Amino acid sequence: MDYDFAIIGGGSAGYAAARTASAEGLRTVVIEGGREVGGLCILRGCMPTKTMIESANRFLTLRRAGEFGLHAGAISANPAAILARKRRIIGEFADYRRQQLEDRRFDFVRARATFADAHTLRLDWPGEPPRTLSAARILVATGSTVQTPPVPGLATCGALTSDDVLERETIPASLIVLGAGPVALEFAHYFAALGTTVTIIQRGPQLLTGTDPDIAAALESALRERGLAIHTGTQILALERTAAGVRVTFTQNGATLTVEAADVLNALGRRPDLDGLALAAAGVEAPRGRIQTNAHQQTSQPHIFAAGDCCGPYEVVHIAIQQGEIAARNAARQQRADPPPLESIDYRLNLFAVFTEPQVASVGLTEAGARAAGRAFRTATYPFNDHGKSIAMGETHGLVKLLADPATGEILGGSVVGPHASDLIHEIVVAMAFRATAAQLATIPHYHPTLSEIWTYPAEELAVPSGT
Repeated sequence: MDYDFAIIGGGSAGYAAARTASAEGLRTVVIEGGREVGGLCILRGCMPTKTMIESANRFLTLRRAGEFGLHAGAISANPAAILARKRRIIGEFADYRRQQLEDRRFDFVRARATFADAHTLRLDWPGEPPRTLSAARILVATGSTVQTPPVPGLATCGALTSDDVLERETIPASLIVLGAGPVALEFAHYFAALGTTVTIIQRGPQLLTGTDPDIAAALESALRERGLAIHTGTQILALERTAAGVRVTFTQNGATLTVEAADVLNALGRRPDLDGLALAAAGVEAPRGRIQTNAHQQTSQPHIFAAGDCCGPYEVVHIAIQQGEIAARNAARQQRADPPPLESIDYRLNLFAVFTEPQVASVGLTEAGARAAGRAFRTATYPFNDHGKSIAMGETHGLVKLLADPATGEILGGSVVGPHASDLIHEIVVAMAFRATAAQLATIPHYHPTLSEIWTYPAEELAVPSGT
């Protein structure tokens, strides 16, 4: 074999696997076939969106200056300058990732990889003759790509994708956002903050499918107060281009409605990027277009692993990194013929954040997740509109929420809608990592006045035994 471990994809999961495999002593190669080097998170995901959203957040603050006794004068947004800043920052991140991939701890090859069989990859790259490469073990970490569901007119109406928005140097007067997941809501927030009239159309009954209804409702209330129009429980019938932009026709509560805007954003999700891999040639199963893996990140071929968006089940970077590292360590265990068991991934601390305004974040079990798992629980909440620091900040939308085991008091999950939610949630992540109880969390000193002390209120409520 040419290598002990071949990795297809040089994004977050692929790089994490490569550095881990190299440290384990495996002869490793990373094969990257994208137009650019860096992976989805750096190039078209987490980092560019959060960089642009930071500009939107600063603009919102300027627009609210009068609330705090300040005068900002005439303000305006310069979308071209926002994108220039984004490109500079993302260029620096991508350059650093390329340096990491090329620092000779492992081989780095620019090519598109296709399985010839379960141990052989065909490599193709423009201007170079095709060649093959063999490896004892292989990791697929090819990420995801924008999907276009079979909605009448969606493919032909000129709908924007998240990739398009990241390079758009103009702000539309109005925008229809299809979907209400993290990507949809973050871009809805971005454009609304910069002055666009935004309409969200969501098929499901609430924003952020999978979150608890009270969390989704708190976010929806805040967005509506900011002026966003939101339609949930819909079925899109058709999209069509008009002289003024795009028209979307949909049903809601038995009525047929029509909304028009200058542009429409297709934020109806992404799909695993498996195009051209020829997984069947390697005997790798991918039902419904997603690679199937077990808890060890193994596919249907035990020596072939997968990590990140191409296999899921959660499309977030820190989990992709975890999966890549576990796959690499398990490949090393196989290489050394270590006795079982292989390392397994644990999703107990499943962490989630959405960078809207207000932000949303959660960790662990939701109420629906606890019920599905047959897990008894108690809940307690506390609102930001009754919390000193958030009132002083003028950020009173939302709440924090804890779930705890009714018998032991162990914290099972936490959610927050409100200011700096993506940072606040990590207190609960740490508590859960050590299997802390609500009573233990309640006794930890919190400085006053701070946002983080809000967690002590639901913790104190759950610290009291039920029925007391």
